[in-house]
Amino acid sequence: MNIQTFNSKQELGQAAATDAAKIIRNAIAERGHAYLIAATGASQFEFLEALVQQPGIDWTKTTFFHLDEYVGLPESHPASFRKYLKERIANVVHPGGFNFVNGEAADPASECRRVGRSISSCAIDVAFVGIGENGHLAFNDPPADFETQEPYIVVELDEACRRQQIGEGWFNSLEEVPRQAISMSIRQILKTANVLCIVPDKRKAQAVKDTLESEVSPMHPASVLRQHPRTTIYLDMDSASLLKQTL
Repeated sequence: MNIQTFNSKQELGQAAATDAAKIIRNAIAERGHAYLIAATGASQFEFLEALVQQPGIDWTKTTFFHLDEYVGLPESHPASFRKYLKERIANVVHPGGFNFVNGEAADPASECRRVGRSISSCAIDVAFVGIGENGHLAFNDPPADFETQEPYIVVELDEACRRQQIGEGWFNSLEEVPRQAISMSIRQILKTANVLCIVPDKRKAQAVKDTLESEVSPMHPASVLRQHPRTTIYLDMDSASLLKQTL
């Protein structure tokens, strides 16, 4: 695992975007196409803004997979991750393909199987992820399922996760936040060749400490990234502030 710390969210986002672009360009040069996993949330703003401005990427030779989505939330809702990804990636760079998770599907389990079949046929070059305030990876809240081999699963969202969504301004009250989501599984994320984990902000400091300094455990879902050989975690001074040593 490679850990990098920056003075600001802007520097962090630019560095992660530069590294991401290099992976994407190399994949296109070597195999003719790049397969990517995109996360959402406030932590990804600076990174995605910098990523879509990177030079020398033929976006028509990229295919994206959606990391997670709320169950039952309309795409028109401000918190919809489909809306987020379309506004910040799909409608900006027009990739060759974008596999969205339909949280409004009548049968969420069937939707998991549908997107699972799509991603299982691809070798993913890089996943862009974050870490939740409760340590979650995608929407795999603690205790996360480290064992399932299903690419996507329906998960119950814990209260800490749901409160984070209010704190980020996506919802006005806890009652508005969905209780379930469709999430890429831990094992599917770990199948990715490269993982770039973008984690700014003071509110993530305890989760970062638990991820890097606690035992690898379903109670600290993102800690599993320490078992992935090609993970880079991008921190700012705030998110790194509780670590035992300066990185």
